Amino acid sequence: MIDDWDLAATNLNRIRGHRYEVAVLPTAAVEAHNLHLPEGQDFRHATWVARTCCAAAWERCRSVICLPGIPYGVDCNMLAFPLTVHVSQAALDAMVRDVILSMRRHGIRKFVILNGHGGNDFRPLVRQVQCDTDVHVFLCNWWTVGTDRYAEIFERADDHAGEMETSVALALYPELVEMASADPARTPSFRFEALERGWVQTSRDFAKLNAVAANSDPTAATADKGRRYLELVCGRITDFLVELAESPIDAAFPHRSP
Repeated sequence: MIDDWDLAATNLNRIRGHRYEVAVLPTAAVEAHNLHLPEGQDFRHATWVARTCCAAAWERCRSVICLPGIPYGVDCNMLAFPLTVHVSQAALDAMVRDVILSMRRHGIRKFVILNGHGGNDFRPLVRQVQCDTDVHVFLCNWWTVGTDRYAEIFERADDHAGEMETSVALALYPELVEMASADPARTPSFRFEALERGWVQTSRDFAKLNAVAANSDPTAATADKGRRYLELVCGRITDFLVELAESPIDAAFPHRSP
């Protein structure tokens, strides 16, 4: 069966007879995630979420296309760990902008960046593209979609390679998770209260945190928690894609008409 929502699987004969409203691009990174998770963690889960949501949305609106993802991301603060792949935000922005403009050439004016890596910051790009073109770009950091219900599922806060990320990995690709190697990932606090409270921010050099490239404890992770969170997140993203596809671009879009 050919999936017409998957650009890498469908073909010219099917594409040229179809009208697509929304393009979805997964973005990610390749980097260390503690000692127990695969280096491709971000790429794997971002791609899975994008494909799952596009497939579900297709059944309801048949006008969403999932693009092949970009695996590499901004990882300069992880280069102390072997085989980390880093691309600059400028290079990443240039690639994403060209993809957006390619889709515009084919009549698609609604574009969703489904991001799977916290180091990628596309907000300035989204602002600039929408200033320069008539394309509406939407940014979704997928792991934050269920933040309001996070505490119902997980015991501990997760920032990188902790309970949530490990639970998602156990749900999606347990054969790649080596829980026996998982480190509790204890990290030092900041010496400045402003940084601890979060009203001043800085970039973190992960090599200064610990030797495992993580800052969250994964030991309470389970596959069931991962499945519950993925179901919540994918349901919400799917609903958004359908609503986006079915909403006409008028003078007020994406706001409600006065």
